[in-house]
Amino acid sequence: MKKRILILMMGLSVFGVEAVGQEAAPLKLVQTIQLPAAIKGHFDHFAIDLKESKLYATPEEYKAVLVIDVNSGKLTHTIRGIEKPHAILIRKDVNRLYVTDGEAGELRIIDNATYKLVSSVKLLKDADPIGYDPATKLLYVVNGGGDVHQTYSMLSVVDTTAGKKLADIKIDGETLEAMVLEKASPKMYVNNKAKNQVEIVDRDKRTLLASWPVTKGKVNVAIAIDEANHRLFVACRSGQIVVFDTQTGKEIVALPITKGVDDLVFDPVSKRLYAACDGDSDVYEQTDANNYKSLGKVPTGPLGKTALLVPQLNRYFVAVPQHGTTNAEVLVFEVH
Repeated sequence: MKKRILILMMGLSVFGVEAVGQEAAPLKLVQTIQLPAAIKGHFDHFAIDLKESKLYATPEEYKAVLVIDVNSGKLTHTIRGIEKPHAILIRKDVNRLYVTDGEAGELRIIDNATYKLVSSVKLLKDADPIGYDPATKLLYVVNGGGDVHQTYSMLSVVDTTAGKKLADIKIDGETLEAMVLEKASPKMYVNNKAKNQVEIVDRDKRTLLASWPVTKGKVNVAIAIDEANHRLFVACRSGQIVVFDTQTGKEIVALPITKGVDDLVFDPVSKRLYAACDGDSDVYEQTDANNYKSLGKVPTGPLGKTALLVPQLNRYFVAVPQHGTTNAEVLVFEVH
């Protein structure tokens, strides 16, 4: 038997395939944060306050934002009064949280020290994804669309300092998803799930510049960017990350991933892509702008598709909803 195993391993080595152990995985589970049994349903996006070591999670049906101490792994506070939390922005300079409330159709502005509501910005129902420009302190919020029986959606521009809506950018399509902003230009890329395309918006002029069809995947929801190499990554729930050239708008390649993706991030330092999908997180490494190597799939849990990469802590957080007799939990992975 030992001789057979040795021969098999030698054969795999010849064909360039290596046996992969846990130590070779790109992510290693180091902690599981158990959440109360009352927390059920899907999660949306995370946010983190590095200075105070606080992780914020958004169980949508729990009508609250969870505050978790990163060091102890304990749930320390529950911010209530939010009907359906989705996305969170933290501005440490004013110590405010900005939370989209899809059911109320509002942007909630909350004091990050007392967790009290400071004010709200009225939007349309289904206020959900956000994109933030730290240079202008402007927040872009998707709202409206199918939930208010419209064939178009609004991309609302909010001044986070004044706590006021400045403008609406109307985009044809009843469901918009995640967006990403370029730093070196006023361009913003928005996933239009309803039309299976990417919308390119000029933030300065507040106009639509172009639309790029996504043909190598369906149900485009998550998005990330490698601005230095002019590459846009569009993750589709059909099981692909479609790589675009932002200079030409052309699709370059589709990288296979587990179906049901919801979060995607590109780390420009490690040159890695992390896609949180239904049951797995897929990790790719960029070898050059047009080529990507799979580092493997790391099992998470059913509908564990909400994730946050925190390079400063070398950690990757994944929310797994309650399933069967298992309570909702936050899995904490060490990045290898």
